[in-house]
Amino acid sequence: MAAGSDHGLKKIVWKRIKDTIITDCRKSEVWKILILDPFTTKLLSSCCKMSDLMAEKITIVEDLFKKREPVLEMKAIYFMTPTAKCVEAFLGDFEKKPKYKAAYVYFTDYCPDDLFNKMKSRCGKFIRVFKEINMSFLPQEAQVFTCNNPEAFRSIYSPHSQDKMSTLETLADQIVTLCATLDEYPGVRYKKESNMENAKTLAELVDNKLAKHYELDDSDKKKGKTQAQLLIVERGFDPVSPILHELSYQAMAYDLIDIQDDTFRYKLKDGSEKQALLTEDDMLWVKLRHKHIAEVSAEIPKMVKEISASKQQPDEKITISKLAQMMKKMPSFRKQLNEKTTHLQLAEECMQHFSNNVEKLCKAEQDLAVGSDADGAKVKDSMRTLLPVLLHPYSTYDKIRAVLLYIFSVNGTTDENLNKLIQHVKIEDEREFILNWKELGVPIITSSSFFSRKPTRRDRSQEEKYNLSRWTPVIKDVMEDAVENKLDTKEWPHLSESPAAWNGSGAVSARQKHKPSAQDERRTGSRLIIFVIGGITYSEMRCAYEVTQAVKSCEVIVGSSHILTPTSLLDDIKALSKTSMESFTIEERSTA
Repeated sequence: MAAGSDHGLKKIVWKRIKDTIITDCRKSEVWKILILDPFTTKLLSSCCKMSDLMAEKITIVEDLFKKREPVLEMKAIYFMTPTAKCVEAFLGDFEKKPKYKAAYVYFTDYCPDDLFNKMKSRCGKFIRVFKEINMSFLPQEAQVFTCNNPEAFRSIYSPHSQDKMSTLETLADQIVTLCATLDEYPGVRYKKESNMENAKTLAELVDNKLAKHYELDDSDKKKGKTQAQLLIVERGFDPVSPILHELSYQAMAYDLIDIQDDTFRYKLKDGSEKQALLTEDDMLWVKLRHKHIAEVSAEIPKMVKEISASKQQPDEKITISKLAQMMKKMPSFRKQLNEKTTHLQLAEECMQHFSNNVEKLCKAEQDLAVGSDADGAKVKDSMRTLLPVLLHPYSTYDKIRAVLLYIFSVNGTTDENLNKLIQHVKIEDEREFILNWKELGVPIITSSSFFSRKPTRRDRSQEEKYNLSRWTPVIKDVMEDAVENKLDTKEWPHLSESPAAWNGSGAVSARQKHKPSAQDERRTGSRLIIFVIGGITYSEMRCAYEVTQAVKSCEVIVGSSHILTPTSLLDDIKALSKTSMESFTIEERSTA
């Protein structure tokens, strides 16, 4: 696989599941049923295929909450989140008429005593195994994890939230299970903000829970700190990156094309409908996803030509019918060609959007975000950059994005000016799209008392290849500073330090493991884990791979409550001021 995925999170998670759940079950020769809740279904499908389970003698996978026929001669493996709802469903399978011969129970996380005692007293005789495997996060990609909780955004940032603390507690538990799965005990730091406390609160919770977790570790001796750092930041620390039109392939596709659950649906010229999953099983996707759309558009047609040419006689002409014949004869060729057709279609759709609207928008957006034009001349009047966008018939969302970039560029505007802008975009009844950014600590209205210092950015003028992609997410500066040990301790206070020898450059052989295994340790360096409260963007995810690739000795892993797109973020921002707060109790654990 491409960089990262041979030792990536998905592989580590699947190995952990095999070493715990599967190893226990191998001891019995009987074929088994695996019963999952919605979260563990997502978790498993993110890191293995049905064929992997079949190879381990698991023949049937069932939904915990659906009606199931009893199979009395079989043993059932229950892999679920430790919530009252899951435990009740489990008890329902055994209390009156047992559905299965016996139960092997695995929880993703710590099971509260009351739930454990309820299971023990009401159907303990059926339970052969009971384990907590510390894994309540989703491995989204080789170097990206989420807590599968988009609702956390509202719970943390809404002024009407009833469950902010319980949501932060749950996120902290999930981050701890990530560290445990990676066998890391990191030093914890957070980005200090004068007007927001969430990063500090979450960092304190994680630090305390980590200490408790490693105090109670199964091994005899208490685990010491490993050579890893965990940094926690708020979404408001970089409001620009989630709003800009990004031109790298993955970010652009998820912004402009309607991709649901990582599934790209498209029509072929003959009218037939196809769908493709954009995951790391698609090697071409892994190869292309972080490249600029200009490179992708040039690369795919070349690949289709090459693959077709390699399968025919030199003087033969390529025709669709010849391709079809080749596809029938050679299944591997069919798979390769299908992948390329998918990306040909996806790249074409992206480029269509680009030439229709996005190209013109990008110039203004980049000038506002970077503060200078493509020639490096400083933008003296941001309003002059914004006006052409407002006067053109772009969509409302595109205009809102441009207005926000203008406001961020001038560090907040006056009431009067904001009203004019809102009238221009015709969102008088939906001004929350803009005003609610204040809940994230981002200045929208300037006040004499508010002084915001813009962070000094790294000079990347030498790296710029494309005029319409000059902006670099702030998180990349943070990653590089952390790896080079340059983070200011006033801005990034330590809650607990990593060992003094932490050295992202890898000069020190980093991680101390109880049982180092050569096979899954290809790195000698340290890990940097960054968690963004309130959603992470595809462009920020890309930075984790770029920095890892450049440094080689330090693996950067990024995570958040969920992955966001510009549209989903704007909708979430707008909804913050709604008073009808659906309360997501910690009990139901929006992961379930």
